[in-house]
Amino acid sequence: MTMTNKKNYEPILPPIVIATDEARRLTALASSSMTLFPRVAHFLAREMERASVVADDSNLSGVVRMGSQVIFQDDRTGKVRDVVLVYPHEANIELNRISVLTPVGAALIGLSVGQGIQFRTPGRQTRSLTVLGVCAEGAERADLKCASPETACSLPSP
Repeated sequence: MTMTNKKNYEPILPPIVIATDEARRLTALASSSMTLFPRVAHFLAREMERASVVADDSNLSGVVRMGSQVIFQDDRTGKVRDVVLVYPHEANIELNRISVLTPVGAALIGLSVGQGIQFRTPGRQTRSLTVLGVCAEGAERADLKCASPETACSLPSP
């Protein structure tokens, strides 16, 4: 559940963590996309500005990163999706590969398992998502679930 600031009804944003190289690349992507996709680019830029940036070799198990397989829930509808977060040129909705330069992709980056975020879509709708599981790029999965939180994956046990 996402909390709001009672004074101005702005959502209280959860803390997020980004590796140094990803923060650099995503900041450049947001900057270069301001003309074509201003709302999403501003959202991604804001996320990069508020992120805690850590060393590239930090243990970010359970954190949504580029290339991560993410299971998340739409808090309004209850619908659960299983996607891979990718750069725009790698996106393919048929393969559940969503771009970080979409409202959902920008919302997910840097979140940890169990965290939720509330954000506005370009159509001015408010959405709220909760991360249920994260599997690092290239990690092994069994039965659509990562092996266990002790491995490179952080997904709920069956």
